[in-house]
Amino acid sequence: MKNKIFHPYTPFSAIEKGFPNMVRGEGITLFDEQGNQYVDMVSSWWACALGHGHPKVVKAIQEQAGVLQHSITGSLTHPNVLALADRLAKLMPTPERHTLFASDGCSAVEAALKIAIQYWYNLGRPEKNWVIGMDQGYHGDSLGAVGAGFVDGFHKPFEHSVLHHEKLPFPKPSADDPDGFEPSRAVIEAHAEKLAAVIVEPLCQGSAGMRIYSAGYLKKLADCCAANDVLLIVDEVAMGFGRTGKRFAFNHAGIDPDLVTVGKALTAGYMPLSACIVKDKIYSTFSDAPEDHTFYHGNTYAGHPIGCAAALAALEVYEAEDTVERAAEMAEKMKQWMHPMAELDCVKELRFLGMIGVVELKPEAKPLIAKIKQSLFEQGYLFRPLGTVFYLMPPLVISDDDLRAAVYALQQTIEDFC
Repeated sequence: MKNKIFHPYTPFSAIEKGFPNMVRGEGITLFDEQGNQYVDMVSSWWACALGHGHPKVVKAIQEQAGVLQHSITGSLTHPNVLALADRLAKLMPTPERHTLFASDGCSAVEAALKIAIQYWYNLGRPEKNWVIGMDQGYHGDSLGAVGAGFVDGFHKPFEHSVLHHEKLPFPKPSADDPDGFEPSRAVIEAHAEKLAAVIVEPLCQGSAGMRIYSAGYLKKLADCCAANDVLLIVDEVAMGFGRTGKRFAFNHAGIDPDLVTVGKALTAGYMPLSACIVKDKIYSTFSDAPEDHTFYHGNTYAGHPIGCAAALAALEVYEAEDTVERAAEMAEKMKQWMHPMAELDCVKELRFLGMIGVVELKPEAKPLIAKIKQSLFEQGYLFRPLGTVFYLMPPLVISDDDLRAAVYALQQTIEDFC
C-alpha cells in the first residue's frame, strides 16, 4: 500500500526509499515489522525519557482509559488535572503557580506568548507586546512560536508572515564578558518599553544543532529581565525532567522564571500533553472583575485525563527511580567515553550538557552525514543528525553497557567514513 503520510521534517527523496514500519517498543529499543531492533538514541524526538513500555506508566494509561477518557477543562475539572497542576506547582522554585494545560510543546509555548502579552494589557500597558527569543531558537512551528524563535533551515518560507521585532544574539563568551551576555543586555534595555517577555531554550538550543551556553548567561538574563520589567519564559519542553542532570535546565542557574513550558518527557513521551506553568502574580491579573480580562484561549485536549494519568505516573517514576540523579551520573560516563572522538580528523568539536552528547563534524564532512546515519541504522542505532551534528540524547534509563556500545558504534562509523 502506498504511503499516504505527509511526513514532518522529511525530504521527498527520503520518502521514495521507504521507511521501516515500527510496530513495538521495549526499553530503549524500537522493533520494526521484520523484527529488526533499533536503539532509540534520540528518545523518539527527545520525549521518551523512560524508554518504551515502562510498566507503571502503561498501567496508569490503561486504568484511566477505563474510567474517564476525556473531559474538558473549560469550567470543569477532574481528579487527575487537579493533582497534576498541584504537582507541577510544587516542582517550581516558588509554588505559587497556576498551570494551563495543552496538548504539545508548541501549544504550551503559544499559550505562554499570549499570556505574557495579555498580562501587560491587563495592567494597562498594551504597548508592551513584543516577545523575542534568541537567534536560531526553536519553540515550535505555529506562526507565533516561529516568530519568537526562527530556525533558518526550517522556517525560511515564513519569514514574511511572522513578526521579527528583534533577536538576542547567541552568546559568544570573551575575556571581558565570560558568559557572552552583554550584547543581549543591550537588546533588552533598548526595547524594554515594548518588551512583554523574552523566551529562551534553557542552556541548549536543540534544533539549531544542540548549541550550548552557560548557566551564567541564563542567570544574567533573568536578572536583566526583572530589572527591566520584562517577563522571562523558559521553554523546558525538550530539556525538562532530568535531561540536563537536574530536574529542569533552569535549576542550573538558580533562577525562578515567570513562565515555564513543559511537554515531551512530562508524560515520558507516552501521551500528548504539555503545560504552561504561570506565576500567580501573572495569573491574578486575568480576573473578570471589574473588567473582563479572561484568557480566552485553550485546546480541546488541554488537561486530557489519560495524558494527566501518564504524567502523574511518569513523575512518580522519576522520583522513585532517582532518574535525575542517575542521569547526572551517566552524563559523566558518556562524556568520558566520547572524549576520544575529539581526536578524529573530521570532528570539529564535542559538546556536553547532562545526557546530551554532541559530535559536530567539520563542514567538509557534510556529504558523508547521510552515509554515516544509514550505516548506524543498519547497525541497529536510530540517530537523527542536525546538519553536521550527531548527538546522543538516549532514554535516561539506558544502561552503562548500552550507552558505551552506542558511543563506540558512532566513533567507529565516523572513523570508517572520515
